[in-house]
Amino acid sequence: MTEPRIRRNFYGRVHGKTLRASQKDYLENDLEALRLQGVVREENPERTPLDVAALFPTPRPLWVEVGFGGGEHLVHMAARYPQVGIIGCEPFVNGIAMLLGKIRQAGVTNLCIHPGDVRDLFDVLPTACVDKVFLNYPDPWPKARHHRRRFVTPGYLELLARVMKPGAEFRVATDIPDYVRQTLEEVPVAGFELIAQTGEGAAWDDWISTRYEQKALREGRAPHYLTFRRLG
Repeated sequence: MTEPRIRRNFYGRVHGKTLRASQKDYLENDLEALRLQGVVREENPERTPLDVAALFPTPRPLWVEVGFGGGEHLVHMAARYPQVGIIGCEPFVNGIAMLLGKIRQAGVTNLCIHPGDVRDLFDVLPTACVDKVFLNYPDPWPKARHHRRRFVTPGYLELLARVMKPGAEFRVATDIPDYVRQTLEEVPVAGFELIAQTGEGAAWDDWISTRYEQKALREGRAPHYLTFRRLG
């Protein structure tokens, strides 16, 4: 029996500046081959769990990046860890186009893309299948009345906790002190423990600074890096 449609509000941007011809080419010719099938409800109305073992040629750890922005971190990690399979989620079309260009240039083959709301992906991932999740410079939603739209809220974190393996790692990078506050308050409640909290110059060993981080540094905002472990 088909489940009733879940109504969710989505507040992030989907379209930005006019795409260049090259970016339109990436979207028209590259996206479909990399797009994860069976995530959107039109393709999977019964929300049947994905066969994650079939996503890549051989069994491998599964990582997820939530909101990959321009894709530099996602491609960097895919190139550094070719033995891992990574799913990147991003609804912003301009960001997707930038990522596709970087994938062409780097030639990485261990990536899948969900060009939409990450909650739709979480709905169809099997329980306890993800080994690592990245949340890099998420939309800060700075106004107090908009804090409920942040990723580090129960509506997202409960879904995240379900799909992560016990012991899996959840990384958060942000330049917003109040986002750090809310992350430290909400993430442990969802079933995680904080294992590291560092600042500028002390990121993860495999970190690559993104364009969002560089903008924050130019504007005088210090980065914060938080690492959590999924309990279980």
